[in-house]
Amino acid sequence: MTETLPERLATIVGASYVSVDPDVLAGRSVDHTGRYRGRASALVRPASENEVAEVLRVCHEAGVCVTVQGGRTSLVAGTVPEYDDVLLSTERLRDVGEVDVVERRVHVGAGVTLAEVQRAASAAGLVFGVDLAARDTATVGGMASTNAGGLRTVRYGNMGEQVLGLDVVLPDGSVVQRHSQVRSDNTGYDLASLFVGSEGTLGVITGLDLRLHPAPRHRVTAICGFADLHALIETGRVFRDMEGIAALELIDARASVLTAEHVGVGAPVEGAWQLLIELAGDADLTERLAEALEPAELSGEPAVGVDATAQQRLWQVREAVAEVLGVYGPPLKFDVSLPLSAIPNFAAESAELVAAHAPHAIPVLFGHVGEGNLHLNIVRCALAGDAEQTLYAAMMTLIARCGGNVSSEHGVGTRKRDYVSMARTVPDIAAMRAVKTAFDPDGYLNPAVLFERHRPVTVTTDAAT
Repeated sequence: MTETLPERLATIVGASYVSVDPDVLAGRSVDHTGRYRGRASALVRPASENEVAEVLRVCHEAGVCVTVQGGRTSLVAGTVPEYDDVLLSTERLRDVGEVDVVERRVHVGAGVTLAEVQRAASAAGLVFGVDLAARDTATVGGMASTNAGGLRTVRYGNMGEQVLGLDVVLPDGSVVQRHSQVRSDNTGYDLASLFVGSEGTLGVITGLDLRLHPAPRHRVTAICGFADLHALIETGRVFRDMEGIAALELIDARASVLTAEHVGVGAPVEGAWQLLIELAGDADLTERLAEALEPAELSGEPAVGVDATAQQRLWQVREAVAEVLGVYGPPLKFDVSLPLSAIPNFAAESAELVAAHAPHAIPVLFGHVGEGNLHLNIVRCALAGDAEQTLYAAMMTLIARCGGNVSSEHGVGTRKRDYVSMARTVPDIAAMRAVKTAFDPDGYLNPAVLFERHRPVTVTTDAAT
């Protein structure tokens, strides 16, 4: 065989959609934070399910590993290649089907962004249940692969609860299309749930049937300040199970200082900790909000938004946090899930850890407190190499000691694979490996993700040269 692998890929997708340019590959081989880098041999951008299937077949025959990329917003280096991989981007899988307003669902390609799904739902008078700050770049295929959560999880659940069906290309190039027009379908294994959260290790999601929801007619949003984190957690307990809860977000006042300084968005309340609360429903819930806040130990009066403009201003306080995290260079990120009762101790002990390992760094804690899913970002963190690894390992140990999970909505990726055993037993990990082996016996698809490094498959033909 005289064709090189890039030439064979070009015959599948077109020469303009294959690149071996070193600058292009370098830009595609770094994670969203800029902290972790890998290396790739080629980038291929198929435009259909059939093209994805043929690309996987050709790469498998050539013995070349494949790393799948969507919007590349992973915060755990989940799209960073490690084996001179071929990068398979889903960005051209862009179809958005007609919204079914009766069944409240829509079929979209894996490369469609969250914002595009939201716009399609809104135009039909519906809402999509998952929302992220990275909505303009995060793709729904990647979000399903990591079972993303986000700002509305407390009301609608994670991404997996929005997925009604999937199109998936398996590592051998065969295609699974799991769709059903009925809401209850228990025919055989729930394969769709298996692929959701598998981080691209079992197959490439190419299309999704997504659940949509009725749009609530009324919203009321508030930001409350607290001097004591325990008091905020108790208030969060009250709201998280309340009928009509739409969002429940913790914001560290240290984050508010950064957003005020760098993007001009400051907190409208006093206190070391802030809680953003949103209620939504068919009736005005302002009185219910006021009644629930009556016993709360607040630092002054809450800021309340009833109309859309005021609500948007309050949401800017939360969403601006993502804009400032990289002001002092790539932050060191931790995505954790904790019991609510453990959050105050974790906040204090994690700050002590940071002070001991990186005295000039700023720990910023925020996230979806209704689920105990928090994001700890260490800003102005100059650590690298062994020093960074030492802090990372110590933080993972602290999370486990607090009864938490080492990964919540961002997945494991490559960054957290060495810590899976802190959250899963040996038989559990063995069972996951057995599933991986069943779908991808040669271990060539996303080989660096979830488990410790696999040995790359052996090149068996000249096609990979």
